[in-house]
Amino acid sequence: MTDRSFRFTHAIARAPSASITRGLRAVDTGTPDLGLMRAHHADYIAALRSTGATVIELSPLTDFPDSVFVEDTALCLPEGAVVMRPGAPTRLGEAAQMAPTLYALYDEVVEIKGPGTIEGGDILTTEREILVGRSARTDAKGVEELTRLVGRWGYSVREVFTPPGVLHFKTDCSLLDAETILSTERLDASGCFVGYRVIHTAEGEEACANAIRFNDIVLMPAGFPRTAEKLRAHGYDVHEIGNSECAKLDGGMSCLSLRFTPKG
Repeated sequence: MTDRSFRFTHAIARAPSASITRGLRAVDTGTPDLGLMRAHHADYIAALRSTGATVIELSPLTDFPDSVFVEDTALCLPEGAVVMRPGAPTRLGEAAQMAPTLYALYDEVVEIKGPGTIEGGDILTTEREILVGRSARTDAKGVEELTRLVGRWGYSVREVFTPPGVLHFKTDCSLLDAETILSTERLDASGCFVGYRVIHTAEGEEACANAIRFNDIVLMPAGFPRTAEKLRAHGYDVHEIGNSECAKLDGGMSCLSLRFTPKG
């Protein structure tokens, strides 16, 4: 079995814009501190680069307050990239802005045309399948179109359902290795991870379920010591990154980058 689901040569990130203080949020927990967010973002980029990966950091997009959350704009697979069609109308332009970068990196790029919507935050790619969570941002027609597009590369898609009140499927889960998923208990209880090894976030630390395995490290938000300890006990090299300001906009570790190894 390969480990294409968490070993990467490249990542794309986008610097936060000053307009991010107007970003979307499910619950208003305060205005993000732009300076602190930029410091956290720099730490995040440094952690990705520490693995030897090439990290492309794109310029801020003032017209799109949420554009730091690049994961929602595309699905990057070894064979090609799929440009998403975000479910939030104010974010549609972000996908169009990302497309030229993907065309420069890949021989094959396809685009979700609609009428359905789908965001990368609802997509978890494992070694055996692509799990797509239906949510307020990803609908049935979006899942259907993605299924058709990635079928050309030999991928199967399984539709699952994001818990009520949770923005994205990956808000509540992340891939740790080929067989292991970090998940909240509420998401795992749905049965969507049968056949995988599941590690639950510690009680009261559900907000750290969105982590990323990037080559030999696991990046997770700082401030969740019991879950971090649990992951280290399972042998993972955990790097904790400040995420307090992105969290005010429902953002986590996976939201901040597109991670991939394009075929040469």
